[in-house]
Amino acid sequence: MSFSLAQRTRGDIPIRLRRVLTELSSILVGKDEKIRLALTCLLAGGHLLIEDIPGVGKTLLARALARILGLPFHRIQFTSDLLPADIIGTSIFNPETRSFRFDPGPLFTSLLLADEINRATPRTQSALLEAMEENQVTVDGETRPLPQPFFVIATENPLQQTGTYPLPESQLDRFLMCLTLGYPDPESEARLWQGLDPEQHLQQLDPILDANEVLKLQAGIKAMPVADSMITYLGQLVIRSRESGQFDWGLSPRAGLALLSAAKAHAWLSGHTGIWPDDLQAVFPAVAAHRLEPGRATTDRHESIESFLRTIPVP
Repeated sequence: MSFSLAQRTRGDIPIRLRRVLTELSSILVGKDEKIRLALTCLLAGGHLLIEDIPGVGKTLLARALARILGLPFHRIQFTSDLLPADIIGTSIFNPETRSFRFDPGPLFTSLLLADEINRATPRTQSALLEAMEENQVTVDGETRPLPQPFFVIATENPLQQTGTYPLPESQLDRFLMCLTLGYPDPESEARLWQGLDPEQHLQQLDPILDANEVLKLQAGIKAMPVADSMITYLGQLVIRSRESGQFDWGLSPRAGLALLSAAKAHAWLSGHTGIWPDDLQAVFPAVAAHRLEPGRATTDRHESIESFLRTIPVP
């Protein structure tokens, strides 16, 4: 199977990637756009935050991605008494050798589900900062690399719910995208009531890709060429977010790089040979939602972002 960039044309998505999207859509019904964005995030080499109420499929999406992509998977249930060592691991003293042996924690995997991340204290949340930024952790002065690929999906309950801690900006910025799944549409929800069992379907799935193929895809996407006009459009989106007055603060240079990476992955999935304006527009809300704070005149974050997008001329 070849992933040559020269062969990418509109609609020409590799067969197995089409199967990935199809299988995911059969498990999380009625959420095709959100599934495509979640896969886009993974292929871009980023991390994903899913904000929503319990019971809409956040954990199911994470498990389905791990199984279909053939990635080692660990799940951590974040609670108020969870400690950083419960995530990273700890050094254990061996009296026979009179030395310490590092016992790796669940962080050492390819796809980590940080379930209900905002139910843990800020101290525990910070255990993920180095891992998500540098794909490594430092324990007892020794740096230990994480498996590749390394992808974190964190779920977050609404802050209005009991026992939650807000994620600091430094933690939020580690996530390439932030999504809200929302309720299913009436037709999709009716299928669940009529006996559709996503859990059973998930258990019957065979992996479609593996870790090495995911790494090859990520490398190919990273090398995708970008036209000067798209760099100009990207620059307008980033700079105008700072100058428009619609937000308390605008996008950082790192956010601009995140937007570029996500747009490349979306273009790849769309069969484009390079980034198109609709690729940047498709990923912008998910990349910017947790990075832009609307000004006082606007209370709805997503409405403010959509309104902002309409003000930027499309090349």
